[in-house]
Amino acid sequence: MPAPPPLTLGAAGHINDAPPLTLGTAGHIDHGKTVLVGALTGVDTDRLPEERERGISIELGYAPLALPSGRRLSVVDVPGHERFVRTMVAGATGIDLFLMVVAADDGVMPQTREHAAVLAALGVATGVVAVTKADLADPGRARAEAVALLPGAELVTVSARTGDGVDELRGALDRAAAAVPGRAGAPGGLRLHVDRAFTIRGAGTVVTGTLWSGKAERGGEVRILPAGRRARVRAVQVHGEPVERAEAGQRVALNLAGLGRDEVARGDVVVAGDLTPASSFRIDAALQWATPDARPEGGARVAVHHGTRESPARLAELGGRFFQLRLEQPLVPARGDRLVIRSLAPPDTLGGGVVLDPAPSRHGPSRDLLARLARRERGEEEPAAAAAQPAPAPPRDELAPLSPAALEAEAELRAAGHEPPADAELGADPADLAALRAHGRAARLGRARHIHADALAEVQRRVVAVIERDGAVTLASLRDELQTSRRYAQALLELLDAERITLRVGDERVLRRRSQS
Repeated sequence: MPAPPPLTLGAAGHINDAPPLTLGTAGHIDHGKTVLVGALTGVDTDRLPEERERGISIELGYAPLALPSGRRLSVVDVPGHERFVRTMVAGATGIDLFLMVVAADDGVMPQTREHAAVLAALGVATGVVAVTKADLADPGRARAEAVALLPGAELVTVSARTGDGVDELRGALDRAAAAVPGRAGAPGGLRLHVDRAFTIRGAGTVVTGTLWSGKAERGGEVRILPAGRRARVRAVQVHGEPVERAEAGQRVALNLAGLGRDEVARGDVVVAGDLTPASSFRIDAALQWATPDARPEGGARVAVHHGTRESPARLAELGGRFFQLRLEQPLVPARGDRLVIRSLAPPDTLGGGVVLDPAPSRHGPSRDLLARLARRERGEEEPAAAAAQPAPAPPRDELAPLSPAALEAEAELRAAGHEPPADAELGADPADLAALRAHGRAARLGRARHIHADALAEVQRRVVAVIERDGAVTLASLRDELQTSRRYAQALLELLDAERITLRVGDERVLRRRSQS
């Protein structure tokens, strides 16, 4: 399989029997993450023309890093701009240790703190802090602020421009890596959260990601969740080199046969084997909040990030730190996985936690439930009596691929925007519309009409903007904003009310605040 230039895949090899590890960068925009990765690895991870023109990272970048011990790490370089925190989270979910970058002339900044909150939510506690641009400013203040933010991390002062401190940084990363066990031997079958999907001429569809568990082998059969599509692994690459097999902890590229480029995307999960998770619309989790004020009220709508995928969800309180996350789009979790919880508007990292039950029934709090979740949090096995219970019926969350007719209906809904035709005019089979709803690609707009999820998201964005500007939105003001009819404006507002985005107060709608959730 030819390499996808200009991409260089990072991966951790088996040097000196060391387990494969992935290192993730973190830090505020313009603090020198990408330049520092270049000084460490010789690779410019900004591969897009727009990134090079603007001088900022937009997408995830990858590079291999050789350490003094002979060990090799994968590096995932993440963007630092606040607009790309979602991309940062997608890259950070597969890492084993961090490289936090703080500029000497700025010190700790807002995205430094948010990235630290993301790392804490993911349980990534081992890493190194690099205070960069030491040739431009006295690093004293930045060092003190970094120590206060991440007191357990070794700190190195560097200048990527002059090269001062770069060798010392490699040594610090080597010491940090030695303290991390890695994912090798993690239980379960193959599980790879896709962070890139693309096509190579002559090879076909290629996906990349960090292998969370299991082994990826040439010729193996895999499934793509949540859609459930099947494919065969035509080839495997590690460090841009073909291999017969890759192991957990390595960054991997898989060339998938029998799968079109439009049938897989970032956020999908490649799985194989008997002990692989299923997609799920509910998760029982133990959550911790970045600050006491960050804790949402019960019933709040939040964004749940897992792997490279995210979904809006409703928080149902179960007692103490335990919550049920009722997802609007399926995730593919396993017990023990880490989650990041962010607010939807304005976007901010609230906290995170660990999956205790990846596919629970819909339930509320109870004494027995709290005891069971506490046991799971401690890593204890279920009591024999509970283990003897018959297995529940398979969840409906293992979604079948959309039929050609459903995809046709979706294309019509997407083209119609916020003025979709009635279901009867659309001519779609009710089963196809139900499938679109199950896949999170459409929602009911009244009794006999559907709207595409992208169109609904755009309406929600504009409604929020109007309310933030004017204090409230009315049927008439939304009608004028969207240049639509009263009928559509009313149906859209009623749907946003039902989704608990807006709250009707007389003839106006306001945003539901956390205290009203």
